[in-house]
Amino acid sequence: MPLNSYEVIANWLDAEAAQVRDIEKRASSALYDDKDEHLYRELMRQKAILLAYLADNFASLDESLSAEERTVVQERVGRFSLSASKALEIGSVFFMSALLYPDDHKDGDKNDLERFAEKVRNRSQ
Repeated sequence: MPLNSYEVIANWLDAEAAQVRDIEKRASSALYDDKDEHLYRELMRQKAILLAYLADNFASLDESLSAEERTVVQERVGRFSLSASKALEIGSVFFMSALLYPDDHKDGDKNDLERFAEKVRNRSQ
């Protein structure tokens, strides 16, 4: 059975979130295990770049949604990208590391991108 548009977009968001998690894991190891602040900074920059291009990369997927749903998803994906672009512009490793995590985030909780993927997937049901 072919995937519907929401499932395709949710799967794409999941893949992007997995890349973010991988970068964060490598960054944590760089900082805490290897004591390499330069590599940590570079990995946080990579995370922010990935998120900054999220809206551009989404553009090829959004045509399959209704106009109303496209607007909802585009706005949220656009906010992820805008926040990341601002963090890159400022050059703040703190802001880059905090991307996708609300103040009350606890270790083991899903980040905002993962939760958004779930919301999109739930729209398909």
